[in-house]
Amino acid sequence: MLYSEGVTILENVSLAQYTTLGVGGPARWFVETGDEEEILSAVRFARARGVPCFILGGGSNLLVSDQGFNGVVVRVAGGALDWAQAGDGTASITAGAGAEWDAVVRLAVEKNGAGVECLAGIPGSVGGTPVQNVGAYGQEVSHSIVRVRALDLAAAKAVDLVAAECGFGYRRSLFNTTERRRYAITRVEYKLAIGAKPLLEYRDVKNYFAEHGVAQPTLAQTADAVREIRARKGMLLVADDADSRSAGSFFKNPVVRVEEVRRLAAIAGCRVADVPQFPAGWGFEPEDCVVKLSAAWLIELAGFQKGFAMGRAGLSTKHVLAIVNRGGATAAEIVALRDAVIEGVWARTAVRLEQEPVLLGFAAAG
Repeated sequence: MLYSEGVTILENVSLAQYTTLGVGGPARWFVETGDEEEILSAVRFARARGVPCFILGGGSNLLVSDQGFNGVVVRVAGGALDWAQAGDGTASITAGAGAEWDAVVRLAVEKNGAGVECLAGIPGSVGGTPVQNVGAYGQEVSHSIVRVRALDLAAAKAVDLVAAECGFGYRRSLFNTTERRRYAITRVEYKLAIGAKPLLEYRDVKNYFAEHGVAQPTLAQTADAVREIRARKGMLLVADDADSRSAGSFFKNPVVRVEEVRRLAAIAGCRVADVPQFPAGWGFEPEDCVVKLSAAWLIELAGFQKGFAMGRAGLSTKHVLAIVNRGGATAAEIVALRDAVIEGVWARTAVRLEQEPVLLGFAAAG
């Protein structure tokens, strides 16, 4: 144990315990704090030793190498939730980066605030939501984010970025692309619509309420339905569910030109309408339109079934989109299965899948 500028710095701390996959080696140095000055102190500690610094949140979208990370990991912990209602039919929740994301959803629906109800049950902390532009069932956090407070590690100062400055896209933001590792997020403000109807855009959600005979679900009912749907797919963290020992959706839903759908329907031997697809952008010409495909559908089309395993890594028995640690899996086994799926889908469909989780400690990832 070391002390630097009043910050407690631990050495050789296993990172597997801080990830939902439960995989990975140790961090050479480790700091846990929610204080902005302490985060900056930890960054200075890393720079003084010429090693990289990584900001860790809930660990729900992270794959750590078996060798671990030869640098400083700062786990941003804790964070209050502040509710403020405006006079224009809106309200806001300002949340510390270390707060649990699902706590934000629960507070929103409790106060009848719409905008995040379909993001219920997503594991992880608030600070990670703008990084990946977390989304599910037709909603993305970028639809609700007003501003992000972050530490600009290059300038060693706090900054406030409005949503338009965050470069949001599908599972993208400036925080994981052009300015990757420049910022440490410490607080996020979300705007909600009081009394608005829940978003019922995706088939899974519509089918759930049709099955239960609910014509006009409330926000709370929608959030509960999403959690149940996620649980059925092994996408909800449950202590006794081995399928939840994952990083959630391991692969992004690919976005392709609309003409690709016809080609894929021919490969699958089905109608174009039977290819799972969602509008993702419109061009001036029909051929310029793009759609988002179901990565899970492509994986199954390539011959991978639920429960498929390679060693101690496998696909969830509930949903092929999740790679799970079946018990004692190594990062190398997770990567081997990932590569097998990507190569299999490419060989069958000529569509290249991309992974969602962040890599830490791998040669190409730092």
